[in-house]
Amino acid sequence: MSSHIDFYFDIISPYAYIAHKKIQKIKDIKFIYKPILLGGLHNLAGITAPAFNKYKMKNMQSDCVLVSKKNDISFIWNSKFPINWLSIMRGYLCIDDNQKEKYLDIFFNAYWRDDLDLSSEQEFSKLLDNLKIDNKIFFQKIKEQSTKDGLKKLTSDAFDKEVFGAPTFIVNNKIFWGQDRLEYAIEELN
Repeated sequence: MSSHIDFYFDIISPYAYIAHKKIQKIKDIKFIYKPILLGGLHNLAGITAPAFNKYKMKNMQSDCVLVSKKNDISFIWNSKFPINWLSIMRGYLCIDDNQKEKYLDIFFNAYWRDDLDLSSEQEFSKLLDNLKIDNKIFFQKIKEQSTKDGLKKLTSDAFDKEVFGAPTFIVNNKIFWGQDRLEYAIEELN
């Protein structure tokens, strides 16, 4: 039996943001954050992302607003969606473990709450400065092949476990896909 819930996420997913905000309200359960590249996962699974289907995209935008409001989560659909977010996801692998939670919160909020353009190096650098992360070292580390390979491997490993989207929760080798399945994952854990 598991003693924790694995949480597969990508910063580009508004539903992962919503799930992250829900997780933050839960104090007595351990969540292990597992970064993946949603685009890479979709490619492996042969799935077209909702962002590339105008009907799904329109529904997803209104659904995220509805779900966020229902859960008292501040949310704005980012006007720059989608952006190249590889730097954020690779960065999560490069920073110290004690900064990971705050890093994710700052970047999730910047993108899905504050409507910041995270493809802007200036905006990105400000967020790193707020975390007291050296920009030069950060940008060197995210370009290292080992970092790139690490994120690809995490994505591939997720696919091997039959994860096909974000957010996904895994408990006791059971998959729960979507922010609305968090409660089911918690029930499985308990």
